[in-house]
Amino acid sequence: MTAPETASDASAPARSTPERSGPVDRLDPRGLRFAAAVTPGVLAVALLTGNVVVLAVQTIVFVVGALLGPRFSPYALFYARLIRPRIGPPAHTEDARPPRFAQGVGLAFALLGVIAEVAGLDALAVVAIAFALVAAFLNAAFEFCLGCQVYLLGRRVIDRLAPASAH
Repeated sequence: MTAPETASDASAPARSTPERSGPVDRLDPRGLRFAAAVTPGVLAVALLTGNVVVLAVQTIVFVVGALLGPRFSPYALFYARLIRPRIGPPAHTEDARPPRFAQGVGLAFALLGVIAEVAGLDALAVVAIAFALVAAFLNAAFEFCLGCQVYLLGRRVIDRLAPASAH
């Protein structure tokens, strides 16, 4: 399951949301799938080799995706410039907020892995990288974005707790 679709095609207008007054950023889901396919490979190399530089590079990718949004991550830029022009526009787009949150979750685990590697805490590094790898693999193999689902669950909880007048 990927980020929920709220537009039937790429030309549909972005929608406003209560927590954000402007339009919702929309993403090509094929670009998300491309990034999801690359990430587990990078994390697997970092895990199998213990190479902190490889993990640091993936951490930077997560930083960009979490802070600037998934469309600005290096993998998304590669997709947008080299792949999408050859395959055309998407049939639909997806809300960028759940994948952006997921990038933040990946960042937390990758950063923990980098810190643990540098500190010589090998077991903690392996666990942190493995958690990020499993989540990335679920997204790549089954289109199940674990971080996106956590985001959506959090939104539902916040919406239920928010007073009716806030909507």
